[in-house]
Amino acid sequence: MENHLGKTTPSSPDRDSNFDLPILSSRAQHDKRQTSVLANYATEAGCSESEGNSMSLWTKAQQLQGDALKKVRAVYGEHFPIEVRHFMAAWIEENMCMDIDPENPHNEQFVANLVGSLIQELETKANSMMNTDDLFLARLRLIETANNFKVCVNKGIVGPGLGLLPDSNAEIAQQLDFLSRHTQETGGDLRKMEQEQEAFALQYHECTKLNAHLQHVQTLPQNQQNLEVETKLRRQKEMFEQMLNQKVSGLMQLRLTLVDKLKDTITHLNTLQSRVLDDELIRWKREQQLQGNGAQFPSNLDNIQEWCESLAEIIWLNRQQIKEADRLKLKLALDPPGVADMLPSLNSQITQLLSSLVTSTFIIEKQPPQVMKTNTRFTSTVRLLVGGKLNVHMTPPQVKVTIISENQANALLKNDKMAKGDASGEILNNTGTMEYHQATRQLSVSFRNMQLKKIKRAEKKGTESVMDEKFSLLFQSQFSVGGGELVFQVWTLSLPVVVIVHGNQEPHAWATVTWDNAFAEPGRIPFAVPDKVAWQEVANALNMKFKAATGRSLTDDNLRFLGEKAFRCAHFETYILD
Repeated sequence: MENHLGKTTPSSPDRDSNFDLPILSSRAQHDKRQTSVLANYATEAGCSESEGNSMSLWTKAQQLQGDALKKVRAVYGEHFPIEVRHFMAAWIEENMCMDIDPENPHNEQFVANLVGSLIQELETKANSMMNTDDLFLARLRLIETANNFKVCVNKGIVGPGLGLLPDSNAEIAQQLDFLSRHTQETGGDLRKMEQEQEAFALQYHECTKLNAHLQHVQTLPQNQQNLEVETKLRRQKEMFEQMLNQKVSGLMQLRLTLVDKLKDTITHLNTLQSRVLDDELIRWKREQQLQGNGAQFPSNLDNIQEWCESLAEIIWLNRQQIKEADRLKLKLALDPPGVADMLPSLNSQITQLLSSLVTSTFIIEKQPPQVMKTNTRFTSTVRLLVGGKLNVHMTPPQVKVTIISENQANALLKNDKMAKGDASGEILNNTGTMEYHQATRQLSVSFRNMQLKKIKRAEKKGTESVMDEKFSLLFQSQFSVGGGELVFQVWTLSLPVVVIVHGNQEPHAWATVTWDNAFAEPGRIPFAVPDKVAWQEVANALNMKFKAATGRSLTDDNLRFLGEKAFRCAHFETYILD
């Protein structure tokens, strides 16, 4: 499996400053003009690819003379000190990527990772420098620059075309990198353990042969020659047994160390996965819901998919390592006294992490209309964020869509399953097969011709209206992972839907939907919302809808007018609206 996070692409050494100038400077146009200066003058001075790669670009730049050297020095300023270029030369040239366009918003995650890594490397370099007179000022300069870069990132002062590079993006990328390296390390430990176990098996076999030979010699006549052979064999046997005991101790220690490392990896995986699924993905879903009220939705779903794919890869590799460790253990039973076998528990934990990841990343990328008219065509798209990484598309999953009531949605959450045939209506063209799109690395299915043929409503109480009744579309599927080794039953619910049969019901239906979108709380029971909220919150929701429709916000006078109409009084700012 590929890990698509944190990759850098080597570039030709005759172009340098595309990487180190525009990313962090607030003076975007100034940086843009500076970007190619060093490369141009280095080339003019003979620092080109044709000279070979034995000498670093920065070493070549230092050999420039006269005006060329002055212009190279002029490229660097307070925004990117020349001391950073000097002391970080090797790292910068190793991580230059000429294929990345900083103007392209799709490269935001890559830039965030790169900036985060640069800051970390700067701090590491500064801390490793001796606090001598000749390095004291340089060390302070590196520390100061690292701090300045952090401020730039936090304030959103980045290259042209890019928005704020959130700290969380860089932190998640760093944690994924740590877990990837940790997994490689335990993979190496596992290979070493297998080699040691094979060596033990060979030595044990030799010791067994030696013991058989000794027993045979002991049956021979007790003459001088046979006694000498017996003595020699006894010494060899003692030496072999001593070596085997050392091997056993070493193998048991390797196993205990490996288990501790695997436990540590699972603990970190659990924390990071919770952050990605419970924070980042839930935030995305909330922003998607607010989009229904007209909020701007700068979707970062592709970023979240990359994180989830990396998690899937790391989880799968660790699961394979746990299974391999168990295989080796069964092959050579060396159980330390008083130490419980942790591998079954670790296998259960890692499998649960995988199950949670797969079921949580089955999401609705394009929501169905929240006000749905019967016998009217509508569309929706569902996507599995880890589908490509886990090769789910090798057995193309079928997705089925049904419409369920609020009570049925509650029952589903409690029982994690629906009764067969339990639905609140009939949807035409409600099945589809998920397909993997190689270009976008997305496993998804788009339902383009669904139609709600009929709806079954609950009995109404008091003043309840059909336009107050909420339904949801339930998307269900089954995913096979690892060649059928694991099968996951998955489902996801759409945002609340109000079903109408006539156009004159639409305004009331939209009022129900707008209130739900605006005031739904995280982790709610479907589809509970507060009956009353402060006027200011209602005003914010109305402003969002108005701006989406007209392109401008409501003025204070507009909001005051609406408030006076709603409350029929002039002083309503602290009032509650239901």
